[in-house]
Amino acid sequence: MSNIEGMHAHGGDLEARFRFLKPDEAGVLSEAIRVAYGETYDVRWVYDVEDVSARLAAGTYMSCVAESADGELLCHEGMSLAAAGDAVGHSGQAVTMPAARGQHLFTRTKRFLMDWAQEHGLAGMYSEATAAHPYSQRANVELGAHETGFLLGWIPASVSNDAAGDARRSRQSAALFYTKLNDGHERAVYAPPRHHEIVRRTLELCELRGTLADPPADTKLQERTDLHAAVDADHNLALITVEVPGADLETVVAAERHHLFHSKGLDAVYLDLPLENPATALVADHLERLGVSYSGVFPNSRADGDVLRMQSLHRVRVTADDIAIASDHGRELLDYVLADLLDRHDP
Repeated sequence: MSNIEGMHAHGGDLEARFRFLKPDEAGVLSEAIRVAYGETYDVRWVYDVEDVSARLAAGTYMSCVAESADGELLCHEGMSLAAAGDAVGHSGQAVTMPAARGQHLFTRTKRFLMDWAQEHGLAGMYSEATAAHPYSQRANVELGAHETGFLLGWIPASVSNDAAGDARRSRQSAALFYTKLNDGHERAVYAPPRHHEIVRRTLELCELRGTLADPPADTKLQERTDLHAAVDADHNLALITVEVPGADLETVVAAERHHLFHSKGLDAVYLDLPLENPATALVADHLERLGVSYSGVFPNSRADGDVLRMQSLHRVRVTADDIAIASDHGRELLDYVLADLLDRHDP
């Protein structure tokens, strides 16, 4: 765990000291979440002090805080890693204490975390920001992040944030952001032809070291698809990770999707396909017949490199009016995601 610390203010902003929590300070995160969300936060492990402590000790979670001169917590920003030393982090658990709001502490705390991550060689950092309002999205854009996709209906209706000022009780969407910190590895990206242009735009804007490529002429599909389905009960959704897309992908996904929607009663299913596997470009377009549509480019710890994330909603209605955006690229990407959703049908 780094002992790096810093104290600074911007203009008239509140002076703050930035540091990383130690494993025996795990309760600070749990209490911060309770201040902002009560018991409604949808990532449940943040309430388990022993779990948070174990993650901090293992190096799979970094907990960055801003404090006043007398040690009072002002802001928290976390970053998860699939494994200690991983190349891409996933930031979240951003909480600004009520008395410290309006001091740009979210951007200042995340900048401190990003500087640490860059110095330690991370290629980049992904994050989700609520699309119910543009404020956290704008902060990410100010920090140099770019949208890579939209997760429609991702946030459960049960989540209540005291800072959001929004009393709506329906599932909300989230914007995916990526911030480049260092160069990643060069790689071929095998996106389905229908989504080439939006994937190309995302790769270029985010400066991801991926190059769109057509599958080699001798590419052979595996007979059977290898996938893993994980149900997130707190979100009432599932994430299907396709590790090897096979010739039977459409049939297998159709059966899994039907089971998750009609037997499990889930609201949404998200599907990840490996962009470094040429088979993805050959079979992904077949899924449109199932009502599966484009979501974006995203990291997945069970796959090598980035994945093409697709989504399918059940009993969830999403319109452009439900989603706030913070940049021209965000508007372009959201228009694409919503148009692709409307083009699909739900059998």
